[in-house]
Amino acid sequence: MSINSAMMAGVSGLVANSSALAAISDNIANVNTVAYKRNQVNFSSIVTAQMEGRYSAGGVRGVTRQFVSQQGLVQSSGSATDLAISGEGFFITTQKPNELSGSDTRLFTRAGSFSMDAEGNLVNDAGLYLQGWRVEPNGTFDVNPSDLNRLQTINVRGLGSAVSPTTRIQVSANLDKDTTISDAVTNGTYAATAGASMSDFADDATTGTEPDFTVQVNVVDSLGSTRSLTMAFLRNDDPLQPNTWHAEIYGDPGEIDNGGGAPGQLAAGLIAFGTDGSIDLSRTTLFGAPGDPAELVLDASGGTAPKWDDALGVAAQTLQLDLTKFTQYAQPSNVRTVNSNGAGVGNVVGVQVSAEGVVSAIFDNSQVREIAKVAIATFPNVDGLTGVSGNAYRASADAGQLVIKEPGLGAGRIAPSSLEASTVDLSAEFTGLITTQKAYSASSKIITTADRMLEELINVIR
Repeated sequence: MSINSAMMAGVSGLVANSSALAAISDNIANVNTVAYKRNQVNFSSIVTAQMEGRYSAGGVRGVTRQFVSQQGLVQSSGSATDLAISGEGFFITTQKPNELSGSDTRLFTRAGSFSMDAEGNLVNDAGLYLQGWRVEPNGTFDVNPSDLNRLQTINVRGLGSAVSPTTRIQVSANLDKDTTISDAVTNGTYAATAGASMSDFADDATTGTEPDFTVQVNVVDSLGSTRSLTMAFLRNDDPLQPNTWHAEIYGDPGEIDNGGGAPGQLAAGLIAFGTDGSIDLSRTTLFGAPGDPAELVLDASGGTAPKWDDALGVAAQTLQLDLTKFTQYAQPSNVRTVNSNGAGVGNVVGVQVSAEGVVSAIFDNSQVREIAKVAIATFPNVDGLTGVSGNAYRASADAGQLVIKEPGLGAGRIAPSSLEASTVDLSAEFTGLITTQKAYSASSKIITTADRMLEELINVIR
C-alpha cells in the first residue's frame, strides 16, 4: 500500500544520506592527505510499478562518484624526493621492493611523498615503492609502453662511488718575451731526447736541461687517483723560428711508460707566438706536425706505450689540451689559471629529479650520475579506477587499458620537490554536512509520519 511505500522511501533516504555523510566525512578527514581525490555521493531516484489511482513511492539511491581526474594544487616542499605530477598520469608502485614478478600487484598513486628507506629505495608514506626504468650501460632508458616487468624499484644508494677521469685541460699563462736565453740553448746542448731534456732534469737535477718556466697540471685517472703532469718551457733563439719556445710535457717516470727515451716524456716540440703575443698554433709542433690535435693519448696499463705504468692498473685516457690562452708578453712568466675537468672518488650525498622524471645521484665530488627514469601510468578513464588503502588505485575494466609513458611525453611532467594537495574544499564539505543532516532529518520525518498514519488505520480497525 502507499503508506508502506512512503515508509520505504524514507528508509532509502536515510540510507542514501548516510552514504553521503560517510563520503563527506572521508573528504574532511583527508583534507591534508597528499594527492587525495574527493568523493561525492550523487542521488538517483527509484521508480516502482504504479497502480491506477494509487501512487507508490520508490525512494532514492546513493551513487558514489570519485573525482580521480581532478588535479590538486602542486605545492613546493622541502624534500628533493617529494614528487608531484603536473598533468595526466600516476606513479607506478609496488608493495615490495625486490624480486617482483608479473603476478605482483601494481598500484597507481599520485601521492608522491617519497623518501629513502634503509636500503636506498624510494618509498612513499603508504609503504609503496616507486617504479621506473633503470639506466642502461650506454646511458639510455629501455622504455616499453606495455611491459610492467621492465620496471624496477628506484634505488639511489646501491651505486658505490663515482669517478670522472680528466679529459680536458685548459691553461692560461704568459711566457716572458724578455727571458734570457739559456746557455743550454746558446751552446746547443739542449735536446728533447734522453739525457739532455727538461724531463731528465725533473727526474735528476744533475742531468738534462733546466727549464725557464714550468706549469703543473693535475690529471684524475680512471680509478680516481690524481697524477701530476708538467709543462716545461725553454726560450729559443733560432732566428729562423722567431718567438718560439722549446716545450715538453712529462709526468712521473714511475707512472708513465713512454717506451724509452726521456723519462716520463709525453710530448716535445716548439710552441710559437705571433708578433702580437698570442699563440700561433699554425707553427706550434708540440703535439706533432703544425695543425695536429692538441692532445695526449695514454694507453691503459698493460697496453702499448705511451701508457700508464702496468703497476697502476688504470684505463686508457685521452687528454685534450687548450693552449689558446697562452701569451708571450714582456712581463714575468706566470700562470693565470689551470682548469681541468674530472673528479676523484665521491659518495652519494643527495638526489635530484628532473621534470622529465630522470632521477640522478649527487656525489660529494660534484659529479651527477643518472640512475633511473620515473614511469607514468595513464588510463582512458581514470575515474573508473578502484581505490585501495594508502591513497592508491588498482586497475579495473572500467578504467580501460593501461599505457606506460615517459613524463612529459603524452603524460604529465614531474614537479620535483613538490607535492600535490588534496582536492577537498572544506567550505563545500561543511555546506554538504548541513544539507545532508537536514535531508536525513526529513527522511526520518517521513517514517514517523507514515507510522502515525498506520497507527490511525489500526485504530479504525479496532
